[in-house]
Amino acid sequence: MKRLVDEYLHHLSLEKNASANTIASYRRDLDRYREFMQSDGVEVPAQINTDRAARFLQSLQTGGLAAPSVMRCLSAVRGFHRFLLADGITMHDPTETLDAPRRRRTLPGVLTREEIERILAQPVPSPDDTKNLWIRDRAMLEVLYATGIRVSELITLRQAHLYAEEGMVKVFGKGSKERLVPIGPSALEWVARYKTECRVALQKRLSTNDVLFLNIRGTPLTRVAVWQMVHHVAARAGIEHEVHPHTFRHSFATHLLEGGADLRAVQEMLGHADISTTQVYTHIDRSYLKQEYDRYHPRSGVGGSHAQTRPGDDVQVIR
Repeated sequence: MKRLVDEYLHHLSLEKNASANTIASYRRDLDRYREFMQSDGVEVPAQINTDRAARFLQSLQTGGLAAPSVMRCLSAVRGFHRFLLADGITMHDPTETLDAPRRRRTLPGVLTREEIERILAQPVPSPDDTKNLWIRDRAMLEVLYATGIRVSELITLRQAHLYAEEGMVKVFGKGSKERLVPIGPSALEWVARYKTECRVALQKRLSTNDVLFLNIRGTPLTRVAVWQMVHHVAARAGIEHEVHPHTFRHSFATHLLEGGADLRAVQEMLGHADISTTQVYTHIDRSYLKQEYDRYHPRSGVGGSHAQTRPGDDVQVIR
């Protein structure tokens, strides 16, 4: 089974153009699946039936694995069995009739415009910052909020992908799917400043593949490094709820919809293959509308209370 798992992951990487993160996640899930089956006496995939596959899923749930992780694991296992079926290695798919656990739909955390401004104001010069890293950090924060790109897309963004005159940036998302996203003048201004006042000092004789944002060693940043920077500036800004790079993506989408942007346009900018993924932000938008109604309408029941609430807080959603 280990050899077949390796072949499947190679297939995903080579023919499906799956990202390194997806491959790593699927490998962990399939290694867990393989170990479970081997402990159950399975020697070849043909011995796996629906009952065994169901017991594997049950073991994940009773082991405390969250529903989204169980769903991802089932997706990896299903893909593996379909691969085996297509190659004639097995004659049936034992996962065909299995149901994934129901995922509780939660609204993503969203920052208010005032909170965004407070966070953006945090990177400032300091005596020990000889490389002007504060300019880089401000530029990254500006780009995250201006474009709604994922952190994985931010750290692989290349200088050649910025079209300043057109106000656009070329982004390579999941599965290396390419899209063009508008980028505002404030973000472009800070990126230009970063390139002249910071990146020149960071770039060494190492190959960076033209990656825009570099660390102190002159190499591309990691996801963890960006997460730590965002966490640090949010804490300095006095934001008490959790903030991570993806929060800027949620805020980007929510603020666009609050301003009247078309859902299809937001879908295109976010790079969502299915519009149902983007529709979660319409629920946030409705929450925001309910809050505004409660704050200002004299017949709302709390009319004119002007209570300070945030889009994305736990409020009743009107559907």
